[in-house]
Amino acid sequence: MNKVMSRTAQPRPRHRPPTRHDSRRPGGAPPRTPVRGRTATAPATAVAQPRPTDVFADRLLAVLSGQRPVHWMLRHTAGRAYDELARLAERGPLRTRGTRPVVRDIGYYVPRTGALEVFARIAAGNQLRAMAFRLEQGPDHRWRCTAVELGPRQPRTVDPT
Repeated sequence: MNKVMSRTAQPRPRHRPPTRHDSRRPGGAPPRTPVRGRTATAPATAVAQPRPTDVFADRLLAVLSGQRPVHWMLRHTAGRAYDELARLAERGPLRTRGTRPVVRDIGYYVPRTGALEVFARIAAGNQLRAMAFRLEQGPDHRWRCTAVELGPRQPRTVDPT
């Protein structure tokens, strides 16, 4: 009683086929390249989020130095801040030849819950500028810039001592 089994076409599954397993790496081995923000041997932990003061200082600097267009900040501003930013960016106050401007220092004051008044020192070559801006947290818990100002150019002085 030899039974011959005939092969009939089976419908293909609609999910992805199983991934190819690398025989050189057992299932519990760490990935070949570490994930950014943690090492391959460290357990997965929460990566610290940058503070909104740092994020907005970098964003504003990118616009005022001409690295990004003004409309890039449209959804990150509220009230008259966008108009102020457009007026400042039009003059190109932080555009420099050679040295790219960088944020040197950031400080802030909390006038009330959900509001931050921030100052930043911007350095580009031998120039030092002051930038001030206000952040307010909306009902959606997102921070938005509601005011921005830029101080006059000051040459950086070298301490004689």
